Amino acid sequence: MSSPGLWRVVLTTVLLPAAPAFAQALPNIVIVYADDLGYGDLSCYNGKAAYTTPRLDRMAREGIRFTDAHSPATVCSPSRYGLYSGQMVCRTGRRAQAFEGPGGPSYIKPGELTIADMLKTKGYRTGVFGKWHVGLTWLDKDGKQLGGGFENSLRIDYAKSTPLPDGPNARGFDASFVTPNCPTTDPLYIYLENGMVPVPATERHQSKELPNPGGKWRWDNDEGWKAKGYRFVDADLLFFEKTVAFITEHRKKTPEVPFFVVLATQIAHAPVLPAPEFEGATKAGARGDFVHELDVLTGRMLDALESLGIDDNTLVLFNSDNGPETMHTVWMREDHAHDPAGGLRGMKRDGWEGGHRVPFLARWPGRIPAGQVSTQLTNTTDIFATVASIVGYTLPAEVAVDSFDMLPVMLGMQADSKPVRPHMLTQSFRSEFELRVGNWKYLAHTGSGGNDYAKGMLHKYALPETAPEATGQLFDLAKDPGETRNLFFEEVGKRQELQALLARLTAKEGGRTAPVERVPLGIERIPRRNEVR
Repeated sequence: MSSPGLWRVVLTTVLLPAAPAFAQALPNIVIVYADDLGYGDLSCYNGKAAYTTPRLDRMAREGIRFTDAHSPATVCSPSRYGLYSGQMVCRTGRRAQAFEGPGGPSYIKPGELTIADMLKTKGYRTGVFGKWHVGLTWLDKDGKQLGGGFENSLRIDYAKSTPLPDGPNARGFDASFVTPNCPTTDPLYIYLENGMVPVPATERHQSKELPNPGGKWRWDNDEGWKAKGYRFVDADLLFFEKTVAFITEHRKKTPEVPFFVVLATQIAHAPVLPAPEFEGATKAGARGDFVHELDVLTGRMLDALESLGIDDNTLVLFNSDNGPETMHTVWMREDHAHDPAGGLRGMKRDGWEGGHRVPFLARWPGRIPAGQVSTQLTNTTDIFATVASIVGYTLPAEVAVDSFDMLPVMLGMQADSKPVRPHMLTQSFRSEFELRVGNWKYLAHTGSGGNDYAKGMLHKYALPETAPEATGQLFDLAKDPGETRNLFFEEVGKRQELQALLARLTAKEGGRTAPVERVPLGIERIPRRNEVR
């Protein structure tokens, strides 16, 4: 188990001596991908936050912070597909579900180009550590594919199932240490290492074995089957240590080769189980401590890059897979006057802004000017085309069809007055669509698209329906950021325009949002910070 003192020892004794900056042509790329972290969960986004996130705030000051960034879906599995593929999950022909048990197969089809595949063509070594959760193929003793369901975990034939045909190593990653599903919520609770299962799930997990901060924050820890030695409370410390070990070993063996790594944390997903060294670190309860842990681990990642001498030549992206969990949002509002959704309507699973507007930070000291705040509309799917633009990879029309190049914005070359995206899609928990065009937002459904606000603890957050006969919702976010007045009948022309556009963008044949021809900028055209433009 890690501690602050141990981490200082690691930095001073294990990591390599500093290497010359820009020793390699292409930058290293690190993605820290948070889980259920809302728009209001970082203090650089929420001046009324019940705690501070100093390292992430500093990361924002040293790079660019996007204020209109979104996840492609309002639950984790389809959003993760968007990160790795640059596409909405509707392009798979499947619903936007979150996998549990031995659920699958992968959303990522065989032969589909992933962001890791793309970077490997440019010489990168690739790794992913933490939560995978895009579906996997598991077989029983008869070679039959298993479906979701916790009891099916005991029917897995590991010899027949591994190496996993659709695990990370079959989808472009050279190295991986991941969990199939949410690391502390959804069995099966096992680790996958490079497509194999070191320890099968043979023990019955009981929730009562775990801490229960505040008597309620253990909520949503499902009982099921686990591997012997599986770690719940300090899961993110384990994932972080694996990530840093990958980077350190890579730099030791092949310092001339760029690397791409994803640290897919479980913070701030339920259950809320901060590691012991972070307990009581804030005055905002267990979840405040949990987000503090994420802030510290991100800071330690940045410190590791600096210690290795590769800070200036490493792009670090920080993003979240959807908005904050329902009960977390309620409890943080009630107990700590903290709004994880940052004043937005809705939360995880909902098509309203709180369900999919998320933090998005980018830092690359050698190239991205510091102190930028952008109102550009952007989506997690855009990471694919942005990275491709950096490395000079020309995306074929059929690849990453929902990915726009945000690199000119990050570099300060394109002003917010010139939008990159003419439109953007998101999908709610029920797989229903939301469409943004400028400040206009159309929801092709009634209600939240996810949570039930008619009863229970969410009822207090229900708003009056201003167009009860409408079959969808239309909002002008410039005048109504809280999505309170449905203009479905008042702005008929705009509604029909967006409905027609939505039909084109989501068509089963030829549907896409990104332009067909995308020309990468290329590293040779990206000025260094010390160069005069």
